[in-house]
Amino acid sequence: MAQVDLSSPFVGVAPVPALAPPAAPKPKPKGIQADPTVPPVPANPDAADALAAMIAAAYRSGDDATINAVVGVAKATFPDRAAEIDRLAAGDAAILASARKEENERQQARIASARFFEIWKGELEFGASRSTGSTQQLGIYASAKLNREGLNWIQKFSGRLDYQQTDHVTTTERVVALYQPDYKINDKLYVYGLGQYEHDRFLGYNHRFTGGTGVGYTVFNRGDLKLQVEGGPAVRQTDYTDLANRTTLAGRAAMSARVAITPTLVFSQDAALFFEARDTTASATTSLDTKLIGALKARLSYNVQFEQNAPQGGHELDTISRATLVYSF
Repeated sequence: MAQVDLSSPFVGVAPVPALAPPAAPKPKPKGIQADPTVPPVPANPDAADALAAMIAAAYRSGDDATINAVVGVAKATFPDRAAEIDRLAAGDAAILASARKEENERQQARIASARFFEIWKGELEFGASRSTGSTQQLGIYASAKLNREGLNWIQKFSGRLDYQQTDHVTTTERVVALYQPDYKINDKLYVYGLGQYEHDRFLGYNHRFTGGTGVGYTVFNRGDLKLQVEGGPAVRQTDYTDLANRTTLAGRAAMSARVAITPTLVFSQDAALFFEARDTTASATTSLDTKLIGALKARLSYNVQFEQNAPQGGHELDTISRATLVYSF
């Protein structure tokens, strides 16, 4: 018979049964689909938040080029999330479209209520030169361009003065003033009226008045490129320096182009051509603008004036190169 140690403290305590091992997880039944009402947890929540923030920031900029670039980079970086990126972009695009619509409505209301002397935009250009010594020379150039765009009408005004004196003898004396109202038929097509005054005795006339009308078309009009062409009939009355006054019918063709090479460098070309029965005149100005400070720009330009029947001793073709400062407002 076994001996029991009565001195042990565990006498009379029932033995503790061994713990059963944990049950193995039951396998999920096959064929059961996930609940479609529960959104899936993204494999990388941080990446999803970063995508949403990046796309939202691009749309807040309001710049289409930036938006397209950011969305393109996002899809190239996460090709497996293209559908998610499209969904995010669609939501932000709707918000941007709504904001643009509201801003356009505010602009339309502001333009409709503007007085005649309001909402004008334009630029002032000035240049001068002086030399002394064996040759005394003084040159002055000044011009102004104003533009007022209403709901249906666009009004344009421009004026130019070109004066040069060499050894106290005037060698250049040209004045041009132009007013042109445009009536918009749609976003691209418009009809225009034209009133123009010119004075240039070195090209053979004291005064020339031109009145005309015609049709214009905007070929391109986007942020970095604008191109317009115009054409129509005109009536010209010319007071020649060595001939009798003459009034003639003429055909007019004109073009205006602007190309933003970079955000701070702009190329422009303006040209007009008049066809008359016994005369043809043309003018063209090519310029390159670079931004300096704020609204101030520097401009290099080249102007060509052609007069088919210049006076004896004169030149049919005059050219002027100049460097000027331009203030835009």
